Amino acid sequence: QVQLVESGGGLVQAGGSLRLSCTASGKIFDINDMGWYRQAPGKQRELAASITVGGITDYADSVKGRFAVSRDNTQNTVFLQMNSLKPEDTAVYYCHAQLRTMTSDWYRHYWGQGTEVTVSS
Repeated sequence: QVQLVESGGGLVQAGGSLRLSCTASGKIFDINDMGWYRQAPGKQRELAASITVGGITDYADSVKGRFAVSRDNTQNTVFLQMNSLKPEDTAVYYCHAQLRTMTSDWYRHYWGQGTEVTVSS
């Protein structure tokens, strides 16, 4: 019923930039928090950045000052602008949304399929 579709990953050299996008679609009643998690090879998934419906943001310490999360509530879309990329940013990036569907009274967590970001040194 609900899909989160990401785009914008790829291969980039250290110091470069990438912009990720994720759009939620389906029978959505309301979206609360949105954001991006990432999972590097052999590591646990971790929060990279999140944003509330009101625009309050939160970042992992490792990306502060380099990444910027934003959203377009009219399009159910969240973005992640990644600048000054480092090899340690290499990971699969997963879009996340806490949302309520038309057929539910509860907010649940939904995930995208993931998009790969590879930063070469």
